[in-house]
Amino acid sequence: MRRPKPLAGIKKFVSRRRPVIEEVVREPTAGGVIFRRLADQPEKIEILLIQDSKGRWTIPKGHIEEGESPRAAAAREITEETGLKKMKVGDWLGKINFRYRRNNSLVLMTTEIFLVKAFGDSSEVKPEKWMTSLAWMPANDALDKIEYEDISKLILLGLKKIRDQGL
Repeated sequence: MRRPKPLAGIKKFVSRRRPVIEEVVREPTAGGVIFRRLADQPEKIEILLIQDSKGRWTIPKGHIEEGESPRAAAAREITEETGLKKMKVGDWLGKINFRYRRNNSLVLMTTEIFLVKAFGDSSEVKPEKWMTSLAWMPANDALDKIEYEDISKLILLGLKKIRDQGL
């Protein structure tokens, strides 16, 4: 029986394993589904989305600081990320959970999401430097652009609340 010849130029496969996870980190965050009604067409609802540095459309959100409530964190993060100042943080819509790896840590992130109504001149919004973009979009367009299914579901829940409560 003949043995097969090794293929020329093929190097031995070397497995590159990631380092072992050494810790689990919990990161509570909060954000909002921000909406406005157009003054000249009050039946139309627009949603404010941000586009992150990787080009993904999502809602404004960020870390809850020690001693801060999720509702207060949502308002602070929205102002920091969009420049929006006049708003009412309303009903809690739910929370989303996801995890990712950061070096030797497994990060478990929980985001509390609120329905937020923008008031005043809500056109004066400005993205933070790390964002690619920030835009008010008709609700259907926002649902098409959003990158995360869990957030899409909460936007739909928010739109139902807006209609049911006449917000």
